[in-house]
Amino acid sequence: MAVERPGYLRIAAELRKRISSGEFGIGDQIPTLPALAEEYGVLETTVRNALALLRNEGLIETRARAGTRVRERPPIHRLTADRYRNKAGVPSTPFTRDQGIGWSEYRLDKKYEQVEATMELAALFECEVGEPLLARHFVFHDNDQPTQMSVSYLRWSDVEGSPVADPIHEPWPGGTQAQLASIGIRVTEITESFTCGMPTDHESKTLKIGSGVPVLRYTRRHIAEDGRIVEVAHPIVRRGDTTVVDFVIKLD
Repeated sequence: MAVERPGYLRIAAELRKRISSGEFGIGDQIPTLPALAEEYGVLETTVRNALALLRNEGLIETRARAGTRVRERPPIHRLTADRYRNKAGVPSTPFTRDQGIGWSEYRLDKKYEQVEATMELAALFECEVGEPLLARHFVFHDNDQPTQMSVSYLRWSDVEGSPVADPIHEPWPGGTQAQLASIGIRVTEITESFTCGMPTDHESKTLKIGSGVPVLRYTRRHIAEDGRIVEVAHPIVRRGDTTVVDFVIKLD
């Protein structure tokens, strides 16, 4: 025998459908608790729980004396392989190309520290456990909106004493490829592996998203022309509901 869904989940699904269909557009006020309780024939507590779920998903927001309204949705961004192709004469990085923003609209929070390769990182780098690495913690902002976060690791033996190891030089036009090129390392291949899931508390707080908004996590590796893995970003995190990953597969 089928088990009936809890009332708040049923109401949340109905309201979600009404928002996605455009019945409640961006900026529109959601009916009051008493009105929704009467409409759905439930207690106000049930409606309150349904609205809390939609608020965590980032669909609605409640402000004092302004009621509950449909929240403006961030634009969709498409991740394509072309974002790793540098454009001569234009200061940019893969992130600014993802976002379609200019250099002046880009801000980067950063923290650098020296760490040792864990078993997981050693497997990704194909190196020995304990190898010294430079860990670079980044939060990427699009017009002051935190949009992406990552931890990027470089081999300490490659960058020690170079400008690449000094955070004062970030953001660096051209991104990681240009940094590595500046110390004589030519990248010829980049790999990416994607997963998705619900955000951790740290990810929700950093990206300023509700706990009900899924995130896209991916691991990137920069590989030099000699086959050596010279950078691992693990993980890169973006909100999943506004990110589309595009692949082009050409068949001969």
